[in-house]
Amino acid sequence: MRLTRFAALSSSLLLGAVLALTGAGAAQAAETAALDYVALGDSYSSGVGSGSYDSASGDCKRSTKAYPVLWKNANAPSSFAFTACSGARTGDVTANQLGPLSAATDLVSITIGGNDAGFADVMTTCVLQSEATCINRVNQAKAYVDSTLPGNLDSVYNAIRSKAPAAHVVVLGYPRFYQLGGSCIAGLSENERSAINGASDYLNAAVAKRAANHGFTFASVVPAFTGHEICSSSSWLHSVNWLNIGESYHPTAAGQSGGYLPSFNGVL
Repeated sequence: MRLTRFAALSSSLLLGAVLALTGAGAAQAAETAALDYVALGDSYSSGVGSGSYDSASGDCKRSTKAYPVLWKNANAPSSFAFTACSGARTGDVTANQLGPLSAATDLVSITIGGNDAGFADVMTTCVLQSEATCINRVNQAKAYVDSTLPGNLDSVYNAIRSKAPAAHVVVLGYPRFYQLGGSCIAGLSENERSAINGASDYLNAAVAKRAANHGFTFASVVPAFTGHEICSSSSWLHSVNWLNIGESYHPTAAGQSGGYLPSFNGVL
């Protein structure tokens, strides 16, 4: 069986580590195998909230501090295409982001599904309206995750596999947003925060199931963000920001480098 370039990369990295430990590779123990990487997805992949946006990306707000760019900088793949875009839904991925994929693509990463499920509207409703209205809107989003999102995810995943049949595809999830019993005094009630966290878990479970059904790897970011949620003493997520509403509830630069990047590395 032919060894894929992704497998070759893993082997060369392991060899490099062994040689370094034995003192045999002082400079560069082993060259990394050629690797073609494509980063797809929504604002959690484009890096909204982390600043340092590429002006050429326009409203997609692709950041130099987003985890795909950080991974690229650390691993020097032979090619890198970054098409993730703020606000993207599943249909936007299939319509606008898959151009760089090919039979030569070795690695694909993606976050998708949150916008389909109405994440922005859920948070707006919860911030501006009553607790009962908030929880009702959360339950509506969960019903959408049950009824409609699986088919939307299937469409995206099928399209990725069709265009990149040999690629290792990593689907990353979303963090829990709040540390319950944390330091937040004003703002949402504890019931609202708990409902929003529960909805995030619900979405992650649905995304993970569809990813597994397609033979893709799911990477949870919840463990990495634990202790760094909103209301913690060291949050890696923006709370509501009335001066820059688009960055609200998105990872900071520390959330990308300390949360998403290690979660991505952990499944490679």
